[in-house]
Amino acid sequence: MAMSAAQSCAESQPDSDALRLAQEVADLRAQVEALTERLAEAERLADRDVLTPLLNRRAFLREVQRAIAVARRHGSPACIIYFDLDSFKAINDRHGHAAGDAALIAVAERLLAAVREEDAVGRIGGDEFAVLLQRADAAAAAHKAEALREAIARAAVAIPEGPAFHVGLTYGVREIGGADRAEQALAEADAAMYMRKPDRA
Repeated sequence: MAMSAAQSCAESQPDSDALRLAQEVADLRAQVEALTERLAEAERLADRDVLTPLLNRRAFLREVQRAIAVARRHGSPACIIYFDLDSFKAINDRHGHAAGDAALIAVAERLLAAVREEDAVGRIGGDEFAVLLQRADAAAAAHKAEALREAIARAAVAIPEGPAFHVGLTYGVREIGGADRAEQALAEADAAMYMRKPDRA
């Protein structure tokens, strides 16, 4: 017996509904995926310094806190090296603020290129930087800090207008352990740097 038009329409309706529902699910999944990617990108940007490719202060302190937690659980040492550019105001006065920015970017890139993937580098503010060395004691960190200082001092900063120039760094080292607090450890690394500063008052 031939199928009536009404029967044919009724039987094709579930197929049509299923296809429409499958498409809606696929669209929703795509929207969720896009939103997840945008959220991850926003979080990544929120962790980054506005000028350099480094972590900002908040994100760097979060990495220090994680290192403290690892030290508490496993007794693994870590160290903060706190760097400050020498005579940064003189660089701006002599070469201009664009040159000062170029110096900050150059130092940031060189620090980032010279550490391991597991380490962290942050711009703490102005002309101050910090490196978090995982699985390193104070002696190893001091050796690394001196090597970084020398390498950066040797490499000239090139600018589009004007002659290339060199920058100097002063550093301080603070080993961190499981009983430390991130802010205090960073402040003590800063104080250790300040005591070594050649032009301090």
